[in-house]
Order: sequence, then structure tokens, then C-alpha cells
Amino acid sequence: MEAALNNLSSTVELLAVAARSGDVRLWDLQSLSRAFHWACYCEHLFSKFHQNPNIRGIMEMQLQHTNNSLRAVFADYADLSFLDLSQCQHLLLTGLLNNPNLPLSIMKILFDTKKPATIKPGEYQDVTGLCSHIIQCKSAYKILNPLTGQSEAGVEVQGAMLMESLHALLSRGGEACRAQRFLDAVLLGCKEAEHLCLVLAAALLTGGNAHAQIAPVDFLQDWLQQKHSLLQHMCFTLPTSLLKDLAKEHVKFRDMYCAVLKKWAADMEYCVDEGKWVQSSTSPKVSFREVTEHFVVLLEACPTLGRTVEKELNDLKISDGDFDVRGLSVWGDLLTEIHKCQSQLDG
Repeated sequence: MEAALNNLSSTVELLAVAARSGDVRLWDLQSLSRAFHWACYCEHLFSKFHQNPNIRGIMEMQLQHTNNSLRAVFADYADLSFLDLSQCQHLLLTGLLNNPNLPLSIMKILFDTKKPATIKPGEYQDVTGLCSHIIQCKSAYKILNPLTGQSEAGVEVQGAMLMESLHALLSRGGEACRAQRFLDAVLLGCKEAEHLCLVLAAALLTGGNAHAQIAPVDFLQDWLQQKHSLLQHMCFTLPTSLLKDLAKEHVKFRDMYCAVLKKWAADMEYCVDEGKWVQSSTSPKVSFREVTEHFVVLLEACPTLGRTVEKELNDLKISDGDFDVRGLSVWGDLLTEIHKCQSQLDG
């Protein structure tokens, strides 16, 4: 912990120097890459500890101490908060670009439009052309930005463009971080989550039809798996017919979809007054009937999954006491309702 706190203070000092000091005149490519490496390190600290009150408190105290020291050095210094750690790379970049002492050589590195320089794995990240990449992302975001009354064809075009952008970023070695930043920028700038879900679905279905797009499709699914709220929103808002197509097309999405459904079910409790299962904490609020319908759709999309899912639900029912009385186990009641729906469909 002591090492992490020292690194935190050193990085905050580095951000202050990058934005206000003439020392940046001496920077070269390695200095620039090292700076972004430590900025990325602080973003990792934020991601790891922002929900840990004890460690967050310790880090906030360290930040306060470092801020006090920097205010004594730089008259125009603005304190850095713990929340600011989540965007350290952005703060570093904007600080450098606003520093009148930034040498032309560094500017050329940041705005280089050629192929990024090669840096050995395990060293510092490649920042060559970083600003050019941001400009490309901004342009792509404007294209992907939802329009009022967007047609189905328009969504498909946007999905295809999203995959094209990912393919371009991933076609060169070492571009995974930039591809992730691109997707994060799209998510952050999107004003309509429902529209973004439709575009993502279109992208996955578009990408699944071309062998050359396998890497972007896998990357997009891996990114989506890390965005739990977006994934849940996607499963909640997309038409079940579209979710069915996605589950048919992609095994990874099918597994993520199934995991979301099990989470929704696990967060339910039986309301005696209403005589039904209701959500206790999960957002979005889905009904027991909707969860059942989603499971039926999933099993229709992947009939071979039926035995596996039924065994998992039955094992969970057994862990609840293996009761067949309604209201005692959400898993037992789910199995019963799924079987009823399947019988109606077969009939």
C-alpha cells in the first residue's frame, strides 16, 4: 500500500509538471510514454478501489497532502480529487496541450498520422498519434450519434461502421487499448442507451457474417461483458427476436445472456401479499413472467442448451431445499413455468 500511495503522489506531481512546468521541454517519446503509463496506473487504482471506503479514504488523505504541497509550488494549481483519477490520461493530455512550453517534437508525436512506433511489450504504452486517434474517434462518434427517428436500415449502417472502426484499430498490432478507448468514448457520449443497444446488436450480427470480422466481434463481446449495466440494459430493452438471433449467432453472447437471466432470477424474492416473485434490488426491474419468457427464448435459440440450463436450475432448486411448493424457490418455479411455456409452444 505504501508503494501505491507513493506512486499516486508521484503521478499527481507529474500531472502538475506536465500542465504547468517548463520541464516538458526536455521530454522525448520515452518520457511521454512513461507519463501515460503512470496516468493509466492511477486509473487502475481508481477502478480497483473506488468502492472500497477504507482504502479510498487513505488515498484521499494522500491526495490532500500532495495537493497541499503542489499549491505551494504552483500558484494556479487546482486540486486533484479521487474522482479525477478515473480520467488521468485525459487530464495529462489536456495539460500537455495547454502548456506553452510543450516542445514541437512532442506535438509531432501526439499528432503523428503514420503507423505508431513500435514499443516492446511490457514497456510503456505507445502514444504516437494519440491525438490523431482521438480525432478519428470523435469523427466516428459523430457518425454513430443517434438521430431522431433513426430507421432500422440506419442502425444497421451504424453497426457496420462500428465494426469497420474496430477492424481498422485491431488490424494493427498493439491497438487493443485504443479500440477499448474508442468504445468507451462511444458509450460515454451516447445520449440514448436504447439506440446504442440496437447499434451494438447490429454490429454483432453484421460482424458475424464475415470471417475477417471475427477479431472485432470477439473484442466487442469481451468489452460488453465488462459493461455489466449496459449488458443488462441490452437484454432488457432489445426485442426478444433480436436477442434470439444474437444467441444463435454467438456462443459468447448466449452465455452472457444466460448469466444475466440467472442474476435477475437470483435477485427476486417472493411477495406473499402479491402472491408472486418480484425484484428486490436489480435494475432494471423485470417481472418473473419476463424472466421466464427470456429463458424460453434462449432455449429456443439454442435447443442443445436446454439440458444444461435445466440441470443448472434444478441444482439451484435443490440448494434451496428441493421444494415443489410455489413461492419457496425461484428456481423451482422458473422450471415449472418454462416447462409450461414450452408445452404450449409444442402444442
